Amino acid sequence: MTVPSGRRERKKAATRQKIADAALRLFLERGYDAVGIRDVAAEADVAVTTLFSHFAAKEALVFERDADFEQRLAQAVSGLAPHEPLVPALRREIHALVRHCTADDAAPVWRLIDETPALREYEESMRLRHAEALAVAIAAGPGRSRTATECRAVARFAIDACSLAREAADPQAAVDEVFRMIEAAWEVTGSPGPGD
Repeated sequence: MTVPSGRRERKKAATRQKIADAALRLFLERGYDAVGIRDVAAEADVAVTTLFSHFAAKEALVFERDADFEQRLAQAVSGLAPHEPLVPALRREIHALVRHCTADDAAPVWRLIDETPALREYEESMRLRHAEALAVAIAAGPGRSRTATECRAVARFAIDACSLAREAADPQAAVDEVFRMIEAAWEVTGSPGPGD
C-alpha cells in the first residue's frame, strides 16, 4: 500500500484500514450476507457516512487494496525505460501480487469470496477494470507500437494469470506458465518496440 505523506493523509489511511479490518473480521465470523454496513461502522467505531467516504460499496470492503494493486500494475510497465522489456517487468509484478493473494492468511478471504456471489461478481468487474488500466499503461509505454487489441489482450492474460495461479497447486509455476504464452504472443504480434 502506498504510504501517505502528510498527517491528514496518514489519519485517513489509518481510518480506512480500521474500517476494512473490522469489516473483514465480521465477514469472516458471521458471513458476508449476515453483516450490514451499520454493523461494520459500529465495529470500526465510525459513522456510516465516514465508511462510505472511504468505500463506495459493501463489496469494496473486502477488496480494500484494489486501487493500490491497480496502481502497482500500471507503474510496473509505465515506469520502464525504452530499452527495458515489458513482459519480464509485468511478470515480476504479477508474481508479487500472487504471493500476496496466496499467502496463508489470504485463504479464508478467498473462501469467503468464492462462496459469495456478490463478491465473485465484484472481483470479476475489478479484474476487468485492472486489465483496462494495465492496457492503457502498456500502450503508453515508450517505444511501443502495438495495437489497442494487442495491449488489451496481454493485459487481460496478465490479470487472469493471478486468478489461474491462485487456483493452482504451484501458484508461482502457474504464473510462469502463463507468462511463457504471453511472452510468445507479445514477440510475434505487431512491430516490437525497442527492448520488447
